[in-house]
Amino acid sequence: MSVEYTQRNMSVLENITSVVADSDLDGLMAAAILKAAKPELTVEFSHAALIRSGLIDEKISKQTALCDLPFHPNCGLYLDHHMTNRPSPEEEKQFILQGGICHWRDTPSAARAAYDLMKEEVNLDHLVDIMPIVDALDSGGISLENFLEDGEIIRLSRSLSLREPEHLNTVLEQFASGEKLEQILASHSDRLNQLSKSRKQESDAVSKNIEITDSLAICRMENSEIRTNGYLVTALAGDEAIACCVIHGWLDGSIDTPNRPALSASFYSNSFRKEPNNFDLSKLATLLDETGGGHANACGCRIQPISSQGVIEDRTITSEDIERNISLWLKLWAQR
Repeated sequence: MSVEYTQRNMSVLENITSVVADSDLDGLMAAAILKAAKPELTVEFSHAALIRSGLIDEKISKQTALCDLPFHPNCGLYLDHHMTNRPSPEEEKQFILQGGICHWRDTPSAARAAYDLMKEEVNLDHLVDIMPIVDALDSGGISLENFLEDGEIIRLSRSLSLREPEHLNTVLEQFASGEKLEQILASHSDRLNQLSKSRKQESDAVSKNIEITDSLAICRMENSEIRTNGYLVTALAGDEAIACCVIHGWLDGSIDTPNRPALSASFYSNSFRKEPNNFDLSKLATLLDETGGGHANACGCRIQPISSQGVIEDRTITSEDIERNISLWLKLWAQR
């Protein structure tokens, strides 16, 4: 399938030569849509903490499109949908005055924002079937039944990781080139089948490490090779949990080592409950970590070194810091 490249989308992408995107399915699809319109774009995958920490500032310029990541004033095209990433009116004004294009939209996914930006300029028919699922996965719209079915697209989303850059780039190229969804899924059948087989092991490990306190399911998965998400934790915790907190990463990890990431926490509302969560979880993500953030119902942050008095310290993380972080989050959670 060929993609059509018109003059109008050149007004958006004419100065863009590279893309930096989040490594989840949403970020990958946003990058794939831009690359479908301009195949010569180079794409690098990253994550929020690296952007906010300034560790990849040298890779962001006016020739860079930033997708599904925190705002950076040095980029040329900003495309996102996270509320805590949205530039302030003054930041947006200055960004545009300096030649930047801001495409922050209140959409279910960053991929949807990219799709809406480019749909009139490039043939995206091959993405029609996957876009609703990308939207649902990123906005908590997956039903419990569909999640437990663990279909191929859900497994594909679970297969994406900075730990496997070659796989990320293969999937990116497939979607960007116009390959049909069924062909993409078939090409990764061995990997997807293995993920299906390992789901029970992952579920057993998560179940053993969930503790519900004041309707918050806390899942301790630190110093473990198993990576999980809020969907699995809340599915296993059940209706008793309004939301969950997942601790993952390594005590001696770092934000710039994908195979051994820093200790961090992810917060998710239990989207499977009939009653919604009315508490903004991003308040937890930003309570101790100024680089934390995301959505009101799905967000994250890094574990911080904290004294017994609750003061952030400049030192190496210890296991006691996990307990202290959780304690302070629970105090704020109790005020909901």
